[in-house]
Amino acid sequence: MTETLVLIAEFQAGPGQEDALRDALAAMIAPSEAEAGCLGYRPLIDPARPGAMICLEEWRDNAALESHFQTPHFKNVARVLDAILAAPFTLRRLTGTAAT
Repeated sequence: MTETLVLIAEFQAGPGQEDALRDALAAMIAPSEAEAGCLGYRPLIDPARPGAMICLEEWRDNAALESHFQTPHFKNVARVLDAILAAPFTLRRLTGTAAT
């Protein structure tokens, strides 16, 4: 059985860009979830950090994620994020652990 890939992407909006960040990530939900390898795509606001958001994503495998990075909607949001983020976003890749 293949382990799915879970991502935690973290974003910090630049000053005055909070709404733009929310809109950009919300616009990614439908096209990302329409991809064959996407098992979930959920942007969330961090109430403890103004302007901070994370996106929890689950992908069938690394190949599905790499395919996602080549889609027009991902390339478009990457350009938008470059303009509105205070710093580049971070991406953590997680997989399950083997049973002992």
